[in-house]
Amino acid sequence: MVIKNGLVYEEEKRFRKKDLRVEHHQIIECAEYIESEADQVVDADGLYVIPGLIDVHSHGAAGYDVSDADAKGLAEILRYEKKCGITSYCPTTMTLSKKRIFAILDHIRIFCEEEDMARIIGVHMEGPFLDARKKGAHRKEEILEPDIAFFRECNRRSGQRIRLVTVAPSVTGALEFIQELKDETILSIGHTSADYQTAKEAILAGAKHITHLYNAMPPFLHRDPGVVGAAAEQAECMVELICDGIHVHESMVRATFTLFPDRVVLISDSIRATGMKDGRYELGGQEVWVKGKLATLSDGTIAGSVSNLLDCMRKAVEFGISLEDAVAAVTVNPAKSVGIYDKVGSFGIGKKGDVVLLDKDLRVVRVIT
Repeated sequence: MVIKNGLVYEEEKRFRKKDLRVEHHQIIECAEYIESEADQVVDADGLYVIPGLIDVHSHGAAGYDVSDADAKGLAEILRYEKKCGITSYCPTTMTLSKKRIFAILDHIRIFCEEEDMARIIGVHMEGPFLDARKKGAHRKEEILEPDIAFFRECNRRSGQRIRLVTVAPSVTGALEFIQELKDETILSIGHTSADYQTAKEAILAGAKHITHLYNAMPPFLHRDPGVVGAAAEQAECMVELICDGIHVHESMVRATFTLFPDRVVLISDSIRATGMKDGRYELGGQEVWVKGKLATLSDGTIAGSVSNLLDCMRKAVEFGISLEDAVAAVTVNPAKSVGIYDKVGSFGIGKKGDVVLLDKDLRVVRVIT
């Protein structure tokens, strides 16, 4: 297949009118002109041609939750994601009982994606190693101190597919957990009351990722910079950002792209209500009410988002982020953050042929994998 005449997103973070050849699900060639007489041709004139989006933090969509441990539900989530241009996906767990977490991971290990689904690139284990003081929408009674043996059993059950694990460096045993596991998975700081020094020590120990920056952590203050300040100073630390117009003010979105150049990873943090109508839903064993773009627990706590990752990219552009930077934050940056940039995230020769065609309003025209 040759995709012709489109505005192709290049690794240098710019658009250029080029042709793109995809064969056997791989990028074969990207050039100003590609001979295509014997090929299937897709005319992308007037369209943006970008790599498939990568969501490294999402709990569900389309009426289903990853934590349901249900094959039909996970399949519907992955179908919904692909329709929205997300081709690589990290199903994300909640703070639940050990038994239920094992069931979720057992289920993911044996799950096989089909052609019309996003590809699972690993699991994001968000909880139970959190700080109860910053639990957000997680259940306090299921929170555990960081447990190396439990994590390794979880990873074994997942088929060694846990790609990210969120841990609060403010709790007992967190630093040792990070130091021990830094070569086995990607450690992410989140749901924590850690101050600047504690967060810095965790980053230097091996935590190179921040779970939904600003949310469920101390604020960024001039005399107490906290996790945000510590992460800003460490060039290798990537930061997640929920850009749904609810979790983070648009001014802070713009400031974050300035403070963390080439390090922002847009995420959806989506829940089962994403793509559904307003009403009552469930998240991690708790009742969630959805009205418009806002999802809350009964006490008013924000409970994930009801936006998919493409919605978040569009919202970033609406807030004044350049399209080039916004695309990087859903392709290049997440791929680098979870160690898969050699496979996806750009149109490098030999990478997976994940291609999304968008119109000028950034709406999906076609997804090719």
